[in-house]
Amino acid sequence: MRKILAFLKKEPMLTASVLAAAAALIITPPGPGLISDIDWRTLGTLLMMLCVLEGFKKEDVLRPLADLCVRFGRMTSLSLFLIFGVFFSSMFVTNDVSLIIFVPLTISVFREAGKEKYILPVISMENIAAIRGSLLTPFGSPQNLFLYGQSGVSAPHFMLHMLPLCVMSAALLIVFVMCLYRRDIKETSGLPQKKSESGRYFQPRRTAYIALFVVVITTILTRTGLWPISLAVVLIAILIVDRTVFLRVDYVLLITFLCFFVFSSSISSNAAIAGFLRSSVAGREYWWAIGLSQIISNVPASIVLYPFSENFAGLIYGADTAGLCSIIGSLASVINYRIYVREYPGRGGKFIKVFTLVSWAFFIIVVIPGLLLSGWEFL
Repeated sequence: MRKILAFLKKEPMLTASVLAAAAALIITPPGPGLISDIDWRTLGTLLMMLCVLEGFKKEDVLRPLADLCVRFGRMTSLSLFLIFGVFFSSMFVTNDVSLIIFVPLTISVFREAGKEKYILPVISMENIAAIRGSLLTPFGSPQNLFLYGQSGVSAPHFMLHMLPLCVMSAALLIVFVMCLYRRDIKETSGLPQKKSESGRYFQPRRTAYIALFVVVITTILTRTGLWPISLAVVLIAILIVDRTVFLRVDYVLLITFLCFFVFSSSISSNAAIAGFLRSSVAGREYWWAIGLSQIISNVPASIVLYPFSENFAGLIYGADTAGLCSIIGSLASVINYRIYVREYPGRGGKFIKVFTLVSWAFFIIVVIPGLLLSGWEFL
């Protein structure tokens, strides 16, 4: 029992997701549609990415990015490079994937530079960058992908409506970085110069993981229905290349996602809850999306609220802003938290404190412009 309690204390997000799913199943007994309602594509894609990224870390595949960081002599420029690496990559490979790529790199680089005191504020800003950069494109986040598919609008039309919030967020991120280093704007990074290993870089295992990464990204971008084949290819390839990678995968994160999907499916199939939402959501989509996301995260909230919404702009702007309020607000934030606590066990509370402070400072600034823009007819 002590071991179980210690594990649950160490994994608060898993604990919360399991309790939420269990409560929802008690309120609404599981029906035949529960299994089909779970987003298996997202879970399968996440499993592929987690496996490949563990291979990346084990084989140091991201070393060229780390080598590129050496070129930035100041902490301001280094931090901006990493934060905007997340910001722009999230537009194309989704916000969770961009965090999986850049947050471990940030931790590694800042450790090497002896600048660990900046890790928490910088990865908190990377979290913001992932949430606000990904809002621009239809495939930047799971909720965007779902709502874009429901809207029927063209990709250029969609991006036009999301552009103002995206540009404003980029400008604010620059301001936040300058505030972080306000005491010494010219502080040096101190990263040691290293010899390039380009001649030895493309070793067989590294090449295999890069090829598998291309498979995963192609699967995400094409939205192909053949994703189970991609999953099988990735898992079989890793089994052949290095089966020990499977021992390092963050399965707790997968279970957390699964529990949130079960919760979403259960409450949306409850007639009483559905009736309440139908009478309460219309005309208040923006605030409902932000508020409900703090309980079930923005992806399930988007799925639950869409059938009861009349203002599409309010719903999507709210869902894309909700991740700035709490860790639960966006599943991408859960990923960020998981990466950090795996590197710094027992410091989850400190992460939440810094994350909340930075995110709320950003939220307070952007929440009203988002509300005003929600009056811009989207469909």
